[in-house]
Amino acid sequence: MPPKFFPTHGHLLVCQGPNCQARGSALLHKALWNHLERQSLAYYKRGGTLRLTESGCLGACSYGPALCVYRPDPGGAGLEEAWYAAVDFPLAARVAQATHDRAPLPAEHRYGPDPDA
Repeated sequence: MPPKFFPTHGHLLVCQGPNCQARGSALLHKALWNHLERQSLAYYKRGGTLRLTESGCLGACSYGPALCVYRPDPGGAGLEEAWYAAVDFPLAARVAQATHDRAPLPAEHRYGPDPDA
């Protein structure tokens, strides 16, 4: 029997590189995971749609913790991505909720690819 497939609206990655860990990324990951579970946003909860993963370096070493989100592009053309530096829990929770709701992602602390380019 194959494993169960859980459809998702997005995937959040929290950097666990040494510089981000020194700035609290392990605690951020744990707090965000607890939030996704409590709010039934985690992919395996009824109505939940989000995956959360620890990642390697996301490139914001001097500005961690860093968070990246990938989700289906609202226009239906591939994936939308957003990268965030200096992420605190309130920002991470807003990114998660916007990803789940398929709403516009927050602009504060974004870096990397320009969404309007």
